[in-house]
Amino acid sequence: MYRSIASITAALTLAAVLPVRAAGQEGVPRYDHVFVIVEENKDYDQILDPAAAPNIAGLAKTYGNATSFYGEVHPSEANYVALLGGDTFGIHDDDAYYCKAGSARPFCDGAMAAEYADHTVRAQHLGDQLAAAGLTWKGYYETLPQPGSLAVVAGDPRFDNGTRQTALYASKHSGFMNFADVQVDPHRAERIVGFDQLDRDIASGALPAFALIVPNQCNEMHGLSGDGVPADCQGSNKAALIRRGDAYTGELVRRIQATQAWAGRGNFAIVITFDEGAGKTREGCCAVTPDASSNFGGGHIPTIVITNHGVRGVRDDTAYNHYSLLRTIEDAFGLSGHLGHAADTDKGVRDMAPLFATGR
Repeated sequence: MYRSIASITAALTLAAVLPVRAAGQEGVPRYDHVFVIVEENKDYDQILDPAAAPNIAGLAKTYGNATSFYGEVHPSEANYVALLGGDTFGIHDDDAYYCKAGSARPFCDGAMAAEYADHTVRAQHLGDQLAAAGLTWKGYYETLPQPGSLAVVAGDPRFDNGTRQTALYASKHSGFMNFADVQVDPHRAERIVGFDQLDRDIASGALPAFALIVPNQCNEMHGLSGDGVPADCQGSNKAALIRRGDAYTGELVRRIQATQAWAGRGNFAIVITFDEGAGKTREGCCAVTPDASSNFGGGHIPTIVITNHGVRGVRDDTAYNHYSLLRTIEDAFGLSGHLGHAADTDKGVRDMAPLFATGR
């Protein structure tokens, strides 16, 4: 891990002038809010180029840049699950959350494969931990058809043909929906919500402790294809897709930073991360298993940590992945225990304390 002299000096200066605040765990300060924005399918070098993504690259320079952060697997779905549950649970495709071996239901394309995981996960997730601690959580999904929707895909009727090809919302990017207790949760419609609810919560200041924020596939850099899809959402138009997602993410961050909670004395972090890299490379770290059909490494991805009271200009070269981020969130909220591979310090999983440091 490398930290600049300037960032160390800034940390010491902040420590001298700010009041002491109770710690979370393992050196991670206690946080009141952690919001994670997830983008799609881009490599570190694609996004940390100021000419390509000026908003995100600028935030990385001003706040905290995890320069060696990796996904767990390809394609998308299992990385979201790993972030929330500490494991890919054997998932290594984008099939629907209800799929199981042998299923002939729609969106279970790989279910006849010899090695196929149940996509409904019967294990604890971060939301369970938070609820047990009396803390609130929400998943905000742009273009979700309605609160608590069990839809697999949903799109704009102007160009939607009911397939993943044109789906603005896709449950493969939900993460929470893969967990059995979320699927049957009587409070699901209060916790799995759209961006209309995000707008209301920002306006009212009624913000959850933890939020997973996922823009739709035009605005998260995934991209779509088909008749009527906007030019800057076409998956083949990488530069325009990055510009669109970067501008959208920059505005999301600015809106959160304009809240009273951000301006208050409590600690607030916004994390911008990605699910996996752009290619199919098996770069990875930290409790991944390179020879497995899942959890083999999902590429080198950008991850930016933006804090309201933290030190500035931090560049952290420690190897991290979504298990590291999960561990850090658990520590920041003082939760009891670490889920799955988030507990695997013997396999290199570390908390991201340098990027969440506040000096208070």
